[in-house]
Amino acid sequence: MRRWFVVLALVLSVVFVLAKVNFGSTQMTPAAEREFMIRLLGDFAKTSGVEIEFLNFEYTDLLSRVEAEQKAGRIVLNLIADLQSGLYTMGSKGLLTDLSQVKLEGKTFVSTFERYTYAGNQKVFFPWLQATFAMAINKKAFDYLPKGLTKDDVMNATEKWTYDNLLEWAKNMQEKTKRPQLGFPLGPKGLWHRFLHGHIYPSYTGAQAVKFDSVKAIEMWNYLRELFKYVHPAATTWDNMDQPLLREEVLLAWDHTARIKQAIVERPNDFVVAPVPRGPMGRGYIIVLVGLSVPKGADMTEPLKLLDFLTSPKAQTAILENIGFFPVVQEATGQIPEGGLKILAQGVVSQSAAADSIISFIPGLGAKGGEFNETYRQAFTRIVFNKEDPAKVIGELGEKIRGLFKEVGAPLPEPDSSLF
Repeated sequence: MRRWFVVLALVLSVVFVLAKVNFGSTQMTPAAEREFMIRLLGDFAKTSGVEIEFLNFEYTDLLSRVEAEQKAGRIVLNLIADLQSGLYTMGSKGLLTDLSQVKLEGKTFVSTFERYTYAGNQKVFFPWLQATFAMAINKKAFDYLPKGLTKDDVMNATEKWTYDNLLEWAKNMQEKTKRPQLGFPLGPKGLWHRFLHGHIYPSYTGAQAVKFDSVKAIEMWNYLRELFKYVHPAATTWDNMDQPLLREEVLLAWDHTARIKQAIVERPNDFVVAPVPRGPMGRGYIIVLVGLSVPKGADMTEPLKLLDFLTSPKAQTAILENIGFFPVVQEATGQIPEGGLKILAQGVVSQSAAADSIISFIPGLGAKGGEFNETYRQAFTRIVFNKEDPAKVIGELGEKIRGLFKEVGAPLPEPDSSLF
């Protein structure tokens, strides 16, 4: 009798373990974010009956943990969240479950992200969260649109919303208001380097670094020389664009969504958020993309219930309101209350849904990341401000850029093959 009691207890303990979700995440690690996630997961646990343990990891530690569990044949973490680059690495190593047959009802994931959810021919994650950069526009700026470009073109990322039209727009504003109205964060703590390597370089060359010293790059640098005739001279002192927008020093600006948020939230009736322009190769922009995966060999029943909840419009909206990550399902924008956050979300989702998107991810260069950023800034200063020959400058710095990837053993970010 005692033996049967022990056997029954063991069976029940196994069932209990299988019914629990051990959720390992590299995201939501700051105290306030972790506290919010525990509340959100707790609410889901109460209504679903699924027990959840939320476990935070550093990036390299999560990879090591998943590898160790696979090697031991004992899967404890049965749902994980990480950046796209980390999940792609795990998927390429065969550590993640193929989710291509999983269907989540009532959700339209932003189509642009779908091609980044695969490692080989296996779907290794579902998108969960995104952050990005975009254009913040004072509605007064639409009074100065160039001929042939409409507000709808800008807001909906049509093929007419181009860098050439941005130049004409900036020129119109300056000529008609008698002062420059276009702004970028070129200050010492600004993110101007992200615009250079992740936005305009891919838009003109199709890639961040591979074509750094190409003929198409020379065309891009010559364009920037022309554009900066109409950029506010105080841009070199601006780290964030929210305050220049609120002070109406500029009517049109580019920055990280977190750095324009204050202007949009404080004066939602005065501003809109729009996708970035497109160049000859497409609409380049940086995405910070977080996904959800199930490690290979894990029972998927309970983890998929949580994955379904975390990608629901309700959860996506709650995360935006409390943390600031943007939705990856289009249905979520309809549930965001009117105001600044909805304006931000609509602009972000419109950008990420653009058919001509060229998405870039911030390269994983570790300690060399600062040198990478500074090299782009150096090229800009020498070519645009100091009027040096673009071909000479990028010829000198191109090998340096590629050498940084070689030093750390990281692959060069490749151009999107669909562009060629």
